[in-house]
Parts: sequence; C-alpha cells; structure tokens
Amino acid sequence: MSENNAKKKMSFGEAWQKFGTIGIFVLLLVVLAVIKPSSVFSASSVPQILKQSSVNILLALGEFFAILIAGIDLSVGSVAALTGLFTAKMMIVGVPVPLALIAGILIGTFFGFINGMLVNKTGLHPFIITLGTQSIFRGITLVLSNSRSVYGFPSSFTSLMSGSVAGVPIPVIIALIAAIILWFVTTKCKVGRNIYALGGNIDAAWYSGINVNLHRLIVFMISGTCAGLAGVVLLGRVGAAEPAAATGFETFAIAASIIGGTSFMGGKGKIPGVVVGGLIIGLINYGMTALTLPSTYQQIVMGALIIIAVTIDTFVGRKS
Repeated sequence: MSENNAKKKMSFGEAWQKFGTIGIFVLLLVVLAVIKPSSVFSASSVPQILKQSSVNILLALGEFFAILIAGIDLSVGSVAALTGLFTAKMMIVGVPVPLALIAGILIGTFFGFINGMLVNKTGLHPFIITLGTQSIFRGITLVLSNSRSVYGFPSSFTSLMSGSVAGVPIPVIIALIAAIILWFVTTKCKVGRNIYALGGNIDAAWYSGINVNLHRLIVFMISGTCAGLAGVVLLGRVGAAEPAAATGFETFAIAASIIGGTSFMGGKGKIPGVVVGGLIIGLINYGMTALTLPSTYQQIVMGALIIIAVTIDTFVGRKS
C-alpha cells in the first residue's frame, strides 16, 4: 500500500514538472479571457503579448543557467540597460547598425565574464557578487548617460526591431533563436550536461573531472550574452536608451525561470519551460495593463508567484 502511495506521489510530481507551467499559462489565459475577452482575442493582442514576453524570455534564459548551478544572477537588468546604452552610443557616433548590435551583445558577454571571474576568484556566492555588480553596472549606466535618455540613433534600427517576418515580430524571433540554440547546448552538448552535473552536486562534478570554474564562467557569460540581447531588443522597443531601463527585470527573469520549472536547488530545469515561464510573465504584465491595474501590483504578483513556485518545487522534490 505504501508503495502504491509513493507511486501516486511520484506521478503527481512528474505531472507537475511536465504540465504545471503549461497549466499556469492556460489558467491565466482563461481568467484574462473571462474578465476581458477583447484583451486576449483582439487582432493585436497576441503580437503585443509576444513582444512584451521577448525581453523576459531572453533574461530568463540567462537566469536559467545561473539558477541551474544553484546560483543566481541579480545583475541581468543592469547589464541589459548598460548594453543598450553602449549600443545606442555606438550607433549615434556612426558605427554601422549590424556592428553596433554585435558589439553590444559582446559587451553583455564581457559583463557576464566579469561576474563569473569574480565568483571564481573570491569564492563568494553569486548572490553577493551579482548584487554588487548590479549596483555597479547601473551606476555606470547613470554616469555615462548623465542620468538622461539617449536617442537619435538610426531609424533603420527601430524599424528593424518593430518589424516582423511572416507575422512574427523580430524580437520574438530573436528570443526563439536564442532558446533553440541554448536548448541544443543543454541537451546535445557535453558542456550542457556538465552544467547540469555542476548544479546537481558540485563536489561530485569536481571529482568526476569537470572543470568547475570554467563551466561556472561559461554560465555567467551565457547569462551576460542573453542580457545583452535583451538590452538590444529593449532599446529597439523603447526607441531610446533609458538609464533606468530594465530596473527590477531580474525579478521577472527569476520568476520566469522558477515558474518554468527550474529548481532553485540547482540541477533541474528545461529551456522550453523557461520560455513558457517568460510568456507567463509577459501575459501577466500585459493583462495588468489591459485591466488598467497599477504597475505596482506587478511586484506583488511576481513575488507571490516565486514563493508559490519554489514551495511547490520543494514539496514535489521531497515527495518524489
């Protein structure tokens, strides 16, 4: 009898891990459709939800890797803002748009490299390091922008970012390409398997010959790259480099990753779940705007979702 109960509990855990995120997304859609049908079923609603979700998905993809190794990256919002500022300034001084975009993304990678090196060299938890760099990167953004919006870059860039291919917005395509590449890395490449092993048991990973410092560095470089991509996409959406851009977006990234099934204890999680988690965050933000609710309520909802998701993940982990 006890074995049967254990199997039932295991099946519940497996069901939650496989369908929990999709279930949350569908539930939110239904609730929003009931309260205000036009907000979901209008011709412009789906592209708008996807556009709002693209930045969340990109930041969540990077955060996913940091959480996967039982760490965290609190600097992703600041990296996105600083990357957007550098990209805007490069375009303003005449750097061709494609080169400016590539350089901006690489700058995000460099900031991730800084985070990874600091974690490796100091031995401090990523929470402490990225809490510090979050403030440093945001301060640099404010200094370089003189706390003012930076605009005046080529209209071809904003036109590109506001365009679409076969009805799919460019920011969404960028997010999907990034997700596919990172899915391939986590499922088909040795480095991906090593990162999972690092999050599962860092001591066992070290004893099995995995270069812990190298893979931890790779993780934060991936996070920085994704934040750089998010900064470029956000720059195109807003049409200006705002010094306060992406403030608090690290909360959205963490929420999307955790809601998407990534275990806060490390070693568990999948890219598709993170993508759906980003869509959930985008849907919540869009829904609150459609219902004309104050944006301050978003913080309450995000915090509650993180607590609920981590609680369920912990409960499932104990019962499985």
